[in-house]
Amino acid sequence: MGDFESFVATASDSLLRQAWLLTGDPHKAEDLLQTVLARLWQRWDRVSDPWPYARKMLYSTYLTWWRRRWRYEVPTGELPESAVESDVALRLTVAERLASLSRMQRAVIALRFWEDLSVENTAAVLGCSTGSVKTHTARALAVLRADQLLRAEVGL
Repeated sequence: MGDFESFVATASDSLLRQAWLLTGDPHKAEDLLQTVLARLWQRWDRVSDPWPYARKMLYSTYLTWWRRRWRYEVPTGELPESAVESDVALRLTVAERLASLSRMQRAVIALRFWEDLSVENTAAVLGCSTGSVKTHTARALAVLRADQLLRAEVGL
């Protein structure tokens, strides 16, 4: 049990950031991570290398969440805290563009560009072919490149 607690302490921040990239919402990201950690705890005695196992669980759980009939809160149009205008606009644009991608496209983008995995490793994590990873990457990047602000600020 102590090993699980130390794994959670060291890996939670990174897994939470990945979950946020996938969901685009901090609360949904926390729910996703909590679901994954609960499932991981149940299998802890059978897991030899927990980090890749947890990462694969995170992405596979995210991809299958569409089956759940969960109605969550709808965010408001106004942000509660103030920030620099350009940062807010860029973050909102990135979040909006990421939200317009399919689940598989978001997962591929997060694995390829956030975690810097190869096409082959991404395919292995998602359980699909390398051709599927390349197709989803190309289509997702086309959507992201369509926005002028993203091209100017991020360099897509």
